[in-house]
Amino acid sequence: MLQLVYNINISGITYLLITISFTTIYYPTKFFHIAHAITLTFSAYFTYLFAKQLYFPLYLSIPLAIISTTAVGMLSEIALYKPLRKRNASPMILMIASLGLYTVLQNVISMLWGDDTKSVRTGEIKVGNEFFGVYITDIQIITIAVCLALFAACVVFMKYSRIGRNIRAVASNPELSNIVGIPSDRVILWAFGIGSALAAVAGILIAFDTDMTPTMGFNWLLYGVVAMIIGGVGSNWGLVGGALLLATAQHLSAYYIGSQWMDAVAYIILILFLIAKPLGFSGKRLKKSEL
Repeated sequence: MLQLVYNINISGITYLLITISFTTIYYPTKFFHIAHAITLTFSAYFTYLFAKQLYFPLYLSIPLAIISTTAVGMLSEIALYKPLRKRNASPMILMIASLGLYTVLQNVISMLWGDDTKSVRTGEIKVGNEFFGVYITDIQIITIAVCLALFAACVVFMKYSRIGRNIRAVASNPELSNIVGIPSDRVILWAFGIGSALAAVAGILIAFDTDMTPTMGFNWLLYGVVAMIIGGVGSNWGLVGGALLLATAQHLSAYYIGSQWMDAVAYIILILFLIAKPLGFSGKRLKKSEL
């Protein structure tokens, strides 16, 4: 039972980092950036490229992978989404464009690295460290520390930094933000950069724990989106609760029914919340000020 509780927490903490990375982009743009899934995947494969194929040391490969992945996310905003917004594209059009971008980039990864499972881990696979009957690996300890630290840093950044306040202003009313001198396009680009960097870290941690495939990002993004819908946009504690609730439901279903039900449970929860409580437990309606 202690091992089950630990597994719920490690999954929930990982979901939380993915959720905050996705929310950072969704909050000011108001569309589902499905290609965010490929950001998770790209970070893992960039790490594989630098560490395994170019033989760079890990302390150099990981920062280079994060920078490269962040550049891909920001480039998608500059080359695809910004021109569409200039043409007054609806959130649905942006989401469809994002789905197309995801499909193209996933196939690019498959062509460059193949569809087989790749690993960035070095050395032999160990059972893990035992604490009070619970087994935890070194990478999982790192994952817990990094995810919690980045989540706390992101919350503080969004609340107290100038960029964070600008992101919240654009999320509330982009037209009014432009009038008062806050350039919404530049702020959205910052949001893509921050969200992509956070997703890159999550993708690298996942790859070190469970290896990588070209399709790895989509399921993890799904979990992040479900956690966001459960918790509600606009509430950090709601995101924490949503991530832990989803992880609890998934692992209990795996324990009592079978691991093949984990994805199904995520979809069931998503459908139930979209029907019964689309704003989540603590979601807030974003109100626009009128001149």
